[in-house]
Amino acid sequence: MNTKLTLRLDESLIESAKKYSAKTGKPLSHIVADLFEIIKNEKLMEEPEFPPTVSSLRGILKGKDVDEKDYKKHLEEKYL
Repeated sequence: MNTKLTLRLDESLIESAKKYSAKTGKPLSHIVADLFEIIKNEKLMEEPEFPPTVSSLRGILKGKDVDEKDYKKHLEEKYL
């Protein structure tokens, strides 16, 4: 369902938006809707949901002195 929205903006900003709209052939309402969609998607991306197994591992190495060399050493011991 589409609903009307009134925006109050600076005149120069409105003129720039109208020029952009004419240049791209896209109505201003679609441009604004695209922006709102981007904002909605960014908010969703801020809070990723991980599977329970991954979530249980979060922070497990906090405060530990582990680096890439330790991981390589582990792999060598395990597979060689």
